[in-house]
Amino acid sequence: MQVYNTLSRGKEEFVPMHGKKANMFVCGQTVYDDAHLGHARTYISFDIIVRWLRHTGYDVTYIQNITDIDDKIIVRAKEKKIDPIELARNYEQRFMEDMEALGVKQDVSAYPRSHDYINAIRDQIQLLMNKGFAYALDGDVYYDVAKFKDYTRLSGMKMDELEKHRIEPKEGKRNVYDFALWKASKPGEPSWEVDVKSGGSSIKLVGRPGWHIEDTAITYSFFGPQYDIHGGASELIFPHHTNEIAQAEAAFDVKPFVKYWLHSGVLNIKGQKMSKSLKNFITIREALAKYPAETLRLFVCMTHYRKEINYTDELMRDANKLMYYINQSIGILYNLPANGGNGGQELVSAAEQLEREFADAMNDDFNTPLALMKIIAAMRKVRQFAEAHGSTDQRSKEQAIGKISALGKLLGIVNESVYKQALPEDADRMIKQRDELRKAKNFSEADRIRTEIESKHGIKIEDTEYGTVWYQSDAHFK
Repeated sequence: MQVYNTLSRGKEEFVPMHGKKANMFVCGQTVYDDAHLGHARTYISFDIIVRWLRHTGYDVTYIQNITDIDDKIIVRAKEKKIDPIELARNYEQRFMEDMEALGVKQDVSAYPRSHDYINAIRDQIQLLMNKGFAYALDGDVYYDVAKFKDYTRLSGMKMDELEKHRIEPKEGKRNVYDFALWKASKPGEPSWEVDVKSGGSSIKLVGRPGWHIEDTAITYSFFGPQYDIHGGASELIFPHHTNEIAQAEAAFDVKPFVKYWLHSGVLNIKGQKMSKSLKNFITIREALAKYPAETLRLFVCMTHYRKEINYTDELMRDANKLMYYINQSIGILYNLPANGGNGGQELVSAAEQLEREFADAMNDDFNTPLALMKIIAAMRKVRQFAEAHGSTDQRSKEQAIGKISALGKLLGIVNESVYKQALPEDADRMIKQRDELRKAKNFSEADRIRTEIESKHGIKIEDTEYGTVWYQSDAHFK
């Protein structure tokens, strides 16, 4: 298995540090508002990665943190005039509901909250102060970036470029790009008290942890000073992931902090990154009100996880049609009469070929677009087989369905309730009649039959590049 490592800027063989045991951390949600499709893209991408790793025999512990105390949470709580912790709990619950709806939550081993690791954060800050990598300043504690060699190794940026990117302003910092490990609280803000020692003197810190330190404290608590995979969106490479490396490697004297850094591309809308600050976002809840979760997952699969996605309604509609095409193709096989017909081995061979080609695609840095193409090619073979043979034997049918649906479920795009839903006999006959009319270019009569099918059976018909797709009208984007 080959994975692209941002740290080395190339593909590497995936060899975990402890045999078949793999530890993986993905930067989670800051719970101050509902998650949007940009977040969904990241979490679905890494969910597919962890599903594939487990499918291929790795025992993966997958951790995703919840940032439940942060400047954004405090600001939003003030706007709503409620307690920041109450706000965080509310949006954390909504986030978990979204992740469950997307089929992500059940694959995550734990969702640790940042505020539960204050002691671990304090211990790491103390280590960094002991080793001269951190200094106190007016109740804050900052990391001295100049002390850490190869600070820009992950990002590839030059030091003089850093001032252009997300720098924390603070008078008295030793270097403009030094970042906060601890922030002194303002009146009325949530705070914790911790004691640290600096230069032989005890200092009482009253405040909250900085953004970056929570992740390294959490991963150390679960995995120790090193682990296998760190994932997240590409926008986090600098400063967030860069600062995680600086903290962990300076504190624990072990390199590399993470063996493989995997980054997903951002999701854009109208040429701009989908984000709360730009107010150009579509929440996961809004999307799920229009489309099945399988459609959102397929939409993500259509683009390689490392590439940006440029969201359009048309792309989402295309994904919806393709989702139904795949599920209905499995449904054609599911509903194919099993009366001992010939050619069953042809079906099994097609499914086995799909297994091999799917594995080749996924083992090459989790290439879901190619894996999806292989599924589509197999679905065409299924439809051709059904048209040519009209029946098969039960054993071959069950083997083929089992293999094909299992691969679809790894991507999270197969829904048994869709493919096990048979067309009413009358509707099936009318759809076939309509197909013949279209071949004869009698489009007006074909349109009349489509209208009749919808009014009589509540079934919508669409013509796609893959073939005719039908679905219950209330399940489709309107």
